[in-house]
Amino acid sequence: MKLIKEKIQYILQMLQNGFMSFVQWRQEHIKERTFVIILALFVGLFAGFAALLLKSLIHIISDTLTSHMEVTGGNYLYLAYPVLGILITGIYVRYVVKDNISHGVTRVLYSISQNKSRLKPHNIFTSVTASSITIGFGGSVGAEGPIVYTGAAIGSNLGQIFRLSPRVLMLMVGCGAAAGIAGIFKAPIAGMLFTIEVLMLDLTTVSVMPLMIASITSVTVAYVFTGYDVEFFFVQSEPFVTQRIPFVILLGVFCGLVSLYFTRVMNVMENFFKGIENPWKKTAIGGGILACLIFLFPPLYGEGYSSITDLLGGDPSSIVNGSVFYGDRNNVWFILFFIGAIILTKVFATSATNGGGGCGGTFAPSLYVGCMAGFFFAYLFNNLGFDLDLSIKNFALMGMAGVMSAVMHAPLMAIFLTAELTGGYDLFLPLLIVSVISYGTIKVFEKHSIYTMRLARRGELLTHHKDKAVLTLLKMDSVIEKDFITVRPEMSLKEMVEVISQSNRNLFPVVNNDNVLLGVVLLDDIRNIMFRPDLYRKMKVSRFMSMPPAKIEVGENMERVMKTFDDTGAWNLPVVENGKYVGFVSKSKIFNSYRRVLRHYSED
Repeated sequence: MKLIKEKIQYILQMLQNGFMSFVQWRQEHIKERTFVIILALFVGLFAGFAALLLKSLIHIISDTLTSHMEVTGGNYLYLAYPVLGILITGIYVRYVVKDNISHGVTRVLYSISQNKSRLKPHNIFTSVTASSITIGFGGSVGAEGPIVYTGAAIGSNLGQIFRLSPRVLMLMVGCGAAAGIAGIFKAPIAGMLFTIEVLMLDLTTVSVMPLMIASITSVTVAYVFTGYDVEFFFVQSEPFVTQRIPFVILLGVFCGLVSLYFTRVMNVMENFFKGIENPWKKTAIGGGILACLIFLFPPLYGEGYSSITDLLGGDPSSIVNGSVFYGDRNNVWFILFFIGAIILTKVFATSATNGGGGCGGTFAPSLYVGCMAGFFFAYLFNNLGFDLDLSIKNFALMGMAGVMSAVMHAPLMAIFLTAELTGGYDLFLPLLIVSVISYGTIKVFEKHSIYTMRLARRGELLTHHKDKAVLTLLKMDSVIEKDFITVRPEMSLKEMVEVISQSNRNLFPVVNNDNVLLGVVLLDDIRNIMFRPDLYRKMKVSRFMSMPPAKIEVGENMERVMKTFDDTGAWNLPVVENGKYVGFVSKSKIFNSYRRVLRHYSED
């Protein structure tokens, strides 16, 4: 046994040595740009297979559980499946993964801005496993957030294996995310735009080719294994006419307000579940809310893509299939009530799924709510007696783009994703109008998207604003200077002069016995008395020290630090932690670090 173990260790060591030799050879013989393109191809390939696996697992689990469900009445198993799915996922995450894998897109954004684009190896498979269980058992979330997390983890870990720099690693993360979206939706352009608009990766001559290759490769995998059909079957039987533009504008405003409702309620529910410390209590509450909602409104089960297909096909009555309200399927006003209730409750079902311990994203729910909102809008106007004859299918399609654009603050991605998902390119003009107006409506109320607002509040968000992006990448630890000699308030002027003679600084922090910062001594302030021996024993530090114009707390983000410098006009400010002195940060040191980071991340 010992001999076998030694042989295995020997083989592993040989493999490691061989791989390191290859890495060295690659650095000497293959240019970085060429190698990044090769890696992007593999990232797209692996992410494409991951997307295929995730979709297959969800469909297998969902079809197994629901294939025998009654269409003409309520199904009480809906009260059990979602709770069981959340429970299994929670146990898996808590005791097997032992890491937080929720909010996939937000965590990818965090890794880019705060962790040098490094994601853990387990993120390659854990999100796929957890989300397939959650969604397959009825969790009212989407698979897109988890696949973005998975694709980004594939890109990050491949880059880490080959010792790529943080700048290139960031691009690999973007390639993985783009490939994930492209593969799961068969939408290569939307995958690229997602990386640019949502992950806020800058599109440069270096990044455009790897992003394209990763997206196209992932979509090719999807085409090979699932065919060339679009995700949602849509035939535009009614052409769009310009006389409908006023209603398209109204739909844009409506979608923006629906998106605002979706975003605000999601935040409220998330804070509600954060306040519950007991994980089993979270599962009970989240699972209970979800199960009750799905029992009353079966279209909330899972991603709900079959309901989208029905509405895009112009069949609203099928939306009540499997519910206790099946008998009212031919009542126009009941259909309106039913769809309106789904629009209002989808966000509660989504937040209950994630809050209760499930794993999934808000990407698909926004798509789903948008389809329902667009259909509801047109169906309502058509039945108010105005003889408008709005195309309910076309407006359902436009609603998808409108809500997605506003919730994610990504109008371009929403437009192209909707067109690629359905083949509805003939509706490009109204898609543009709805997306832009919906985005403009929510921007009045919400500055950041549902993905970025958590990081923006903490100052950890990387954006296209170059100054803010570089400041976000800067870390406080890298600019704190600690070579200042501290003095005590009871020290005499003579002792102060001796300290000055030993220092090459003109600034001295004053601290007490507990290292609490009491003030500072500036050399310029005591220059007129430091050469008067008659004052050496009379004057104490406490008499000539002054208070700094401001204090910087450890952990404060660099954008706020620079604002403090601008407000005070200071060049040096003390850094404290709970009032205790840590060091000083200088504007010149920040500028030097800023130039270094800007040069490093802007190399083309």
